Amino acid sequence: MVVQKPSKTRDEPVVVFTIAGFDPSSGAGATADLKTISALGGYGVACLTALTVQSSLGVFRVHSIDAGLVTETLARLAEDTPPAAIKVGMLGTAEVVKTVADFLERWRVPSVLDPVFRSSSGADLLDSDGFLLVKERLLPVVAWTTPNLAEAALLSGRAIRDAGDVPAAAGELQRRYPGLSVVVTGGHLEKPDDYLLMPGSPGVWLEGERVQTASNYGAGSHGTGCAFSTALAVSLAKGIQAGAAVRAAKAYVTGALKGAPAIGKGRGPLAHFWTLEGLE
Repeated sequence: MVVQKPSKTRDEPVVVFTIAGFDPSSGAGATADLKTISALGGYGVACLTALTVQSSLGVFRVHSIDAGLVTETLARLAEDTPPAAIKVGMLGTAEVVKTVADFLERWRVPSVLDPVFRSSSGADLLDSDGFLLVKERLLPVVAWTTPNLAEAALLSGRAIRDAGDVPAAAGELQRRYPGLSVVVTGGHLEKPDDYLLMPGSPGVWLEGERVQTASNYGAGSHGTGCAFSTALAVSLAKGIQAGAAVRAAKAYVTGALKGAPAIGKGRGPLAHFWTLEGLE
């Protein structure tokens, strides 16, 4: 599917919330989410859940933000700029998971959970009590979740060794959480296809393309999961049909990988604004 570049109109952009951690290198987390939202024609509003010491080389330190501050931030933002969709990323602690679940129960708009438990460099980004609350409180209230293979295995309790194990893991998640739409992202599969399972529909594989990025002579890029889940939230905010929204998000990430700049000494950022190239 081809991603449509934002049209040159004066229509008011949809407001999309990102509830996520702060990556100071802007490859992932809230700052990367805001870039994705802007690149796709939305207006991004952010509530930070954690501060990190992080670069393209990895995550070196995490400092969680007080849940009370998260609660107040979300309330003030929502009363001023009500969201058309909400993307949820790194949450850090059980207290913040509970706060976000409470907020989503009040704001019934399309919501996408990117279940961030560990960074690509191996740092823990959610405590053990928080992981349990994601399963008990958060997954029952979100509309979508976009786990990678490791996250899908943890949430479903089913081992994923190869592509053949993915449908059962997605099916187990949907059995536990009726009404939940699942996209298991397959970037770590031999063939980088994603698996989409929506309520009332059979699961389908979405063909992917392996992209060799310019980042650090092929070391790869980080933040693909953030970009995919956020792009999906933007499409849902615009009222795009669910299946088409997933395909558009996948196409956006593919384009962002193809243009990824060689910034940093490790796994660098995506080309988040590739959709705006050529626009005046």
